Formats: sequence, C-alpha cells, structure tokens
Amino acid sequence: MPRYRVTLEYDGTPFVGWQVQADGPSVQGCLAQAVKKLCGTDVSIRGAGRTDAGVHAMGQVAHFDLPREYPADTVRNAVNFHLKPNPVAVLDCAVVPDSFDARFSATARHYRYRLLPRPAPPALERNRVWWLPHGVSAEAMHEAAQVLIGRHDFTTFRAAGCQAKSPVKTLDRLDVSTQDTGEIWIEASARSFLHSQVRSLVGSLKLVGEGRWTREDLRRALEARDRAACGPVAPASGLYLMRVDYGARPVRSDAVDNGSETATESDADED
Repeated sequence: MPRYRVTLEYDGTPFVGWQVQADGPSVQGCLAQAVKKLCGTDVSIRGAGRTDAGVHAMGQVAHFDLPREYPADTVRNAVNFHLKPNPVAVLDCAVVPDSFDARFSATARHYRYRLLPRPAPPALERNRVWWLPHGVSAEAMHEAAQVLIGRHDFTTFRAAGCQAKSPVKTLDRLDVSTQDTGEIWIEASARSFLHSQVRSLVGSLKLVGEGRWTREDLRRALEARDRAACGPVAPASGLYLMRVDYGARPVRSDAVDNGSETATESDADED
C-alpha cells in the first residue's frame, strides 16, 4: 500500500481541533472523508500535531496509506475537490517510504502567534489574531522570552489535561518582533510542545509587554513548576502551526540542552 505525505493549510475556526472528536467537526475527520471519496475505503490519517479548537495551520503535515497507487498530483487535486466547502486545502502531496510517520519522524515544529495591538478591532482578521486594544512592548517581551530558551520543566505552561509523560521540553526558539503591519509576531520552535504550551507562554509574555510582569517574574513563573503561576492563556485564534521539519534537527548555539526528547515525547505535541 503506497504511503502519501500531504501538507495542509486550514482555518481552525469551525473545527473542534485537528483530532476526531464526538462533539463536532475536526480537520482530521474532514480529511479522512475526502480521502475515502477518492479511494472508496476508510483510511487512517495521522498528523504531525494535534492542534486545538480554533488553531490554524499553514504547514500541518499528515500521512495516510491508500489501497492502490495514484499520481501525487491526482491525490492532491481529488482530495481538495472533496474537501469543499471546508476551509482546508492540501498544498502538496508526495509518495513517501513506509517508514515515514508524520508525527514520529518530525524533528521540529514551528508555531507563530499573531497579536494585533491597536485601538480598533479587526474586521478582516477576526478569529485570526489576538486583538489588544492597547499597546505592548515587543522589545520587553522578546528580552524576557529568552529566559525560556533551552531545556526546562515547563509544568507552569502545561495544560492540566496534558497527556505528555514528562513536562520537560527543549525550546529552541522564542522570538518576538513587530511587523510592518503593526502586528506583533511570537515565533516558537521546538521538536515538540506540551498541550497549550505556546498559548500559555504567549499569555504570560503579554503581561510582560504590558509592564505588569518583568523578565524575572517570567523566570520565577517557569521555576515555580506550578500551573497556578502561569498568566492567562492566550486565545486559540491567533495561533498557527507554520511548518514541520523532517531530517536533522537544528540546534541553536545559545540553547542550553542537557538532552533530547525521545520519539515518545514527540507524540505529545498538542498546541
């Protein structure tokens, strides 16, 4: 049975998340239905990360096996046809070896969080940014964010229902920058993330940007290893899974890492 890897873009607003659930439509479920219409049989879909309800993607990766071989372009075009009118699109498709696994083969995941600090609420970007009616300091947020780089126990920034076996993760990148549009982007990279880790980090960094927390307050929150020490969790609407890497894992020279996550820990990626 040939295995196919697809890269997906989707608007997470109408979905309960990536993973199939009983209480509403999921991205995984919509994709499975579209693939079934192509090949005529139920197909198991495996994704690189379980994004939460309302979280978007510009580079989610998934794989599935088909009962017969089709040209990759045919699979992409047919699945996109059957996905309509859901806000999900297959950007590319390729035949891959049976050893490829969208989740376990991933070596890095990259997320972006979009903040819109301005007095007027968004009209065109509603449900796609976190609107802040007041200004925040991106410089202060970026400086504080660097205390989180490296290998740490991220219990403070972990959802209560997180199923990961360990709260220890290695955060390779957490950058905050102001864009020409006036948006502030927070970009995070790691092999894997805990459930709601990125949104928890963003919510705490917002407190720094508002001047309510300092860099040391953020460090103390991390070291507390206590969920109660976390700032308010940022809404899902501003978060995007941008890209998933496969192959050699990039390591920042300034990231303190006393070890690396195992494949089992990688399976916990749930932001």
